[in-house]
Amino acid sequence: MDKQRFAASQKQLVDMRAALLAQMAEQRGGQVGRAEAASAHFGHPEDSPAQLATEKEIEFAIGEHEVAELDALDAALARIEAGTYGECIDCGVNIPVARLQATPEASRCIHCQESFEKKHPT
Repeated sequence: MDKQRFAASQKQLVDMRAALLAQMAEQRGGQVGRAEAASAHFGHPEDSPAQLATEKEIEFAIGEHEVAELDALDAALARIEAGTYGECIDCGVNIPVARLQATPEASRCIHCQESFEKKHPT
């Protein structure tokens, strides 16, 4: 990957990371953890136990997704620093530039990503 695309990808990843952190902080009402923010929503006497359980599951699923997304962005930035950005972490082939432009945190080529998803369904 040439220097100009490398810098553009790094900037895009940094911007995405900052936006995600800002979104997380805004949703939580500041720099508090998801569990603390969730606890403020729960425990109202008028809420049914089923409603509370559903809301908790949604809050924790969102939290897990945010953490996974943040980890993927951090891993991509680390690959840039290591000089391995743009290489599939499984087979080592170059990930097409179009894929990296669409999904800059991508760590696998399409073939390896499909294989990974078949082995690890969500």
